[in-house]
Amino acid sequence: MRTERTRPALLTAALAALALPILGACDAGGGAPAAGAPASPSPATGTLEQLAAKVDCEPNIQTDAEEIRQANCTTGDGTYVLATFATDRGQREWINEANDYGGSYLVGRKWVAVGDEKAVEALRGRLGGAVETASPHHQEKPGGGSGGSEEHKGHQGHGTS
Repeated sequence: MRTERTRPALLTAALAALALPILGACDAGGGAPAAGAPASPSPATGTLEQLAAKVDCEPNIQTDAEEIRQANCTTGDGTYVLATFATDRGQREWINEANDYGGSYLVGRKWVAVGDEKAVEALRGRLGGAVETASPHHQEKPGGGSGGSEEHKGHQGHGTS
């Protein structure tokens, strides 16, 4: 009889213990910045054009589809790709695929900016969001190479037909 009563209590305690790290992860990046990290504004929201206006970019639209809108931008911060997505899932799938190319990504709700580390950090100061970085998982040239702009140029066309 006692085991029947303790099972639900143990299950509840186990689920609560599992939920704590998940709840903590949901708060990651939402609190105070890490020591030495610059504070960033709340992540911006809006259309591709609205986000581009916030960073003084005249967007050069490359993809204008229902599920993704993507533009190249060149500003004083550098050259980067700005993309907006119809769904969170579409955004995450795009990022997961794009990670194969490496690079720095500034990620907001249903948008991403992709560029070199300097540009992404500058954009973060205006758009907010979280910075994600990835190393390339493949090499385009025999013998490797530094990755530099050639790999990134291939990435700029990512998602376009």
